[in-house]
Amino acid sequence: MIALLQRVLRASVTIEDRVHARIGKGLLVLVGVRPEDGEAQAARLLDRLLGYRVFADDAGRMNRSLRDCGGGLLLVPQFTLAADTARGSRPGFSTAAPPDQARRLFESLVARAQDAWPQTAAGVFGADMQVELVNDGPVTFWLEAR
Repeated sequence: MIALLQRVLRASVTIEDRVHARIGKGLLVLVGVRPEDGEAQAARLLDRLLGYRVFADDAGRMNRSLRDCGGGLLLVPQFTLAADTARGSRPGFSTAAPPDQARRLFESLVARAQDAWPQTAAGVFGADMQVELVNDGPVTFWLEAR
């Protein structure tokens, strides 16, 4: 699984002109699923998201995780993260998981996250979503769980 992790002051997902999910300070995570991904990758990704140290400590260094400092976790499905962009000027999507597999794994990730972190919110797989965020820093990382 692939995650584009952004430290945010706030973020939201709007679907059909209604705010579906929102968080204050925390992490906005765009999630892509590849064909070889399974439950083990979802579990590993969640562990990394909750423990990844991207928040400043008292000395101003990135030494604190979401577990350490609290805050929201907003998970948003984004199949384009798994696109093949190696050649040409148009992305290919044969490197992304089929929709049924991707939906199942994204929803599994969300359920695991809600059990482990009550401040979890999520977008909707397959929906036309508008994502708004205020990136804090900016701080953005690409994580993979293989």
